[in-house]
Amino acid sequence: MKQHFLNYSARLQKVLEESDWTCVETLASALMDAWVNDRQVFLCGNGGSAGNAIHLANDFLYGVAINSGIGLKVEALAANSAVLTCLANDLSYDQIYSSQLQVKARSKDILIVLSGSGNSSNVVRSLEIGAELGMKTFAILGFDGGKCKDLVQVPIHFPIDDMQIAEDLQLVIGHMCMQWLRSELVKNQSL
Repeated sequence: MKQHFLNYSARLQKVLEESDWTCVETLASALMDAWVNDRQVFLCGNGGSAGNAIHLANDFLYGVAINSGIGLKVEALAANSAVLTCLANDLSYDQIYSSQLQVKARSKDILIVLSGSGNSSNVVRSLEIGAELGMKTFAILGFDGGKCKDLVQVPIHFPIDDMQIAEDLQLVIGHMCMQWLRSELVKNQSL
């Protein structure tokens, strides 16, 4: 059992050590720009990635604001089960996120897609609509990045063939951005 845990942590650590952080810096800067310019941030994903989207929406709304008082305008598109089931039933599951974006999003808002495979049709469709609306699009992806890697403006791609580690990395990136934003907002308030 212990060896399994050591192997898991070694795989996660290896991915982190070998990563290029340039795209994460781009995401963090875009989130700061959204805060400064009163833009919205939308997150979406499926399964564990949907859970991570909801978790990170909380972090960007409240966790960023613990010291500054004002977090980001953020919404996890998977959070409202009535909306999701209505759209899935009346339109199609492929449109549960894109339909929400068509109503709520504006040019220069941010879309962050969380996906292990990068191939789920609803997140692919959300990136297509995001591009049509002029949003800034980001995706945190595992495996080979799938279709999302080619559609998104800024792919944050970890080539790991392990869904759980891919989902762990979504939270790691979100938490890195949240802590950086919080420290920057506190710094800016002291000026």
